[in-house]
Amino acid sequence: MNIAIVGYGDQGRSAYEYWNTPGNSITICDQKDISDKVPQGVQTRSGASYLNDLYKFDLIVRSPGIHPNEITRANTEDPKVLDKVTTVTNEFFRVCPAPIIGVTGTKGKGTTSSLIAHILQMAGHKPILGGNIGIPPLDLLRHDIQVSDVVVLELANFQLIDLRYSPKVAVCLMVAPEHMDWHKDMFEYISAKQQMFTHQKQDNLAVYNARNLYSEEVAAASPAHKEVYEVPPVGEELVDGRGAYVEGNDIKMEGETICHINDVALLGRHNLENVCAAIAATWAIVGGDKKAIKKAIKGFAGLPHRLEIVKQVNGIWYINDSFASNTTATIAAIDAIPKTKVLIIGGQDRQLDLSDLAKKLADSGADSVRKVIIVGAAKQRIATELKKGRYENFVISEATDMNGIFADAQKQAQKGDAILLSPGFPSFDMFNNFEDRGLQFKKIVQGL
Repeated sequence: MNIAIVGYGDQGRSAYEYWNTPGNSITICDQKDISDKVPQGVQTRSGASYLNDLYKFDLIVRSPGIHPNEITRANTEDPKVLDKVTTVTNEFFRVCPAPIIGVTGTKGKGTTSSLIAHILQMAGHKPILGGNIGIPPLDLLRHDIQVSDVVVLELANFQLIDLRYSPKVAVCLMVAPEHMDWHKDMFEYISAKQQMFTHQKQDNLAVYNARNLYSEEVAAASPAHKEVYEVPPVGEELVDGRGAYVEGNDIKMEGETICHINDVALLGRHNLENVCAAIAATWAIVGGDKKAIKKAIKGFAGLPHRLEIVKQVNGIWYINDSFASNTTATIAAIDAIPKTKVLIIGGQDRQLDLSDLAKKLADSGADSVRKVIIVGAAKQRIATELKKGRYENFVISEATDMNGIFADAQKQAQKGDAILLSPGFPSFDMFNNFEDRGLQFKKIVQGL
């Protein structure tokens, strides 16, 4: 079979290793010159025309960053070219022998997926965790997956837009406008996430956030049984009262108390949503094992670069939330850290609405946010939008690297404060990715 692998990141590499079998001829196509990165002797195609003539291949393996429309536009000779397109995720769903729990949403996917796996492990199951969290799905096959195992996949819109399968348990967390530079509009963003639910069966399970209309809309595409989770703001009543929820200071499932909110090791009330989503997703699988669920919740402190407390030095706390690539996550981080904060925001501009962030900062006051350090390519627009929202307690950093950014933040911090890196923007203007950004921050802190 003549196969084109389009894009040679982690998933492109995984695709090559999977399809590189006798009888297959593979060409790796990437906009960048990847001749020095691919295995010796493999055919490559690069440059501006790397998507041209893909219709001539028998199979096209799309990497997540490449929108299907890009393939269509470059192959007008064959209006049905997308019929030849598959993905690493689609192929994994096709061959995986174990039940799959899929998790999507705008924020919290990695945390929720990891906690789901932790709950399953505490209850005696063998979870296998991967997907957008860093392990391409096809790489999971190396774990010799058995029918009795449970696979947990974090799935983003890039992987879901052309998904042809659905997991037995599908979870949609909070959804907010995101990746509008990749999608043509919010409708397409929602539609992409719905693909994870569309192909479910009636005896499957669809879990969604009862307080988020977008999440409900995504799950509505499923014919499966619906389960909700809910964390009302402090002082507000539940809107649903079914499934997993927080009532007062207790986390409950179907009316049964699981634990106290103080048992949760994760920082921030927003993480209670991730906890409730994980409980709702696993409740039936673990047979309502409250003891195992509570043990998992108490022992799970989160993932790197997600509200990660790095160190306290000379009375100042340093917190790495580099994973926060939209303002919804930054707002949650502001609420999660009770200390007075010097907040670092900014990065690559995706033209997202900043009015909610501006309002949050204006409403918070200096006791919550002492100063905002604005960095990166989007800094001028951020400053303009914050001023429109009547917030001007910021400094525009001229730093071009993390050392300079860090120094600007330290100048503003006082003993007892927290320096919080929660950018609210992608990292690609100054760093390789959010991990690179967070690791550079942590390296400086560890050297203090």
